[in-house]
Amino acid sequence: MQGADSDLTAAVQAAQDGDEYAFTRVFRALHPRLLGYVRTMVAERDVEDVTAEAWLHISRDISRFSGDADRFRGWTTRIARNRALDHLRAMGRRPQEAHVEDATLAELPGGADTAEEAIDALATSQTFSLVRSLPQEQAGAVVLRTVLGLDARRAARLLGCRPGAVRTANHRGLRRLAKLVADRCPDLEECLVPERVPDPVPEGVTENHRSAL
Repeated sequence: MQGADSDLTAAVQAAQDGDEYAFTRVFRALHPRLLGYVRTMVAERDVEDVTAEAWLHISRDISRFSGDADRFRGWTTRIARNRALDHLRAMGRRPQEAHVEDATLAELPGGADTAEEAIDALATSQTFSLVRSLPQEQAGAVVLRTVLGLDARRAARLLGCRPGAVRTANHRGLRRLAKLVADRCPDLEECLVPERVPDPVPEGVTENHRSAL
C-alpha cells in the first residue's frame, strides 16, 4: 500500500472511532476531488451545496464503512454521485450517463500520457477546469479513473455502464486533454501554481465532529 493510501486508511479508521482531527484529515484529502467530480454533473451555482450534502451523508454513515483507502474513495464518490443525481432529478433534469461503444483499446498514445502528467502536476482547480471542458461522459470517466484512481469496474458501477465503456471514455477524454494541455500550457512548468487550501469542513457536517469544524 502506498504511503498516501496508508495514511488515508488510518485516518478513516480513526475517524470511525470519533477522532475529530482524523475526520478533518479525511475531508481535506478528498474534498477537492469530490467537489470537482460534482462540478462535472451539476450547475456551478449548486456544486457547493450538493457536495456539502454528500459530506453530511459521509459523516453520518462513516462508522458503517468497511475497507481500505481505495474502497473509501469509491464509497464517498458513490455518495457524491447519488446526491448529484438526486439534485438533478429534483430540478427536473435527466442525468447524463456514459453510453459509449465498448472497444478494444490499443496502448495509450503519448498525447494521453501528457494529459495524465498534467493532471498529476497541475493544481486541483486547474485540473478540473480542463476536465470540465470535456463531454460529460468523458469528464466523468477521467475524474473517476485518472483523478480519483478508481478501477474500471468500480467506475463502471458508478456510471451505470460497462468497464470497457469507461476505459473508452477515459481514453478519449485523455486524448482531448492532451490537446488542451498542449494548447494552454506549452511549457507545463509555467502553468503550475501552488494548490489552494481546501475549503473548511461544511458547517453541520456531523454532531460527532463539531470541534473539527
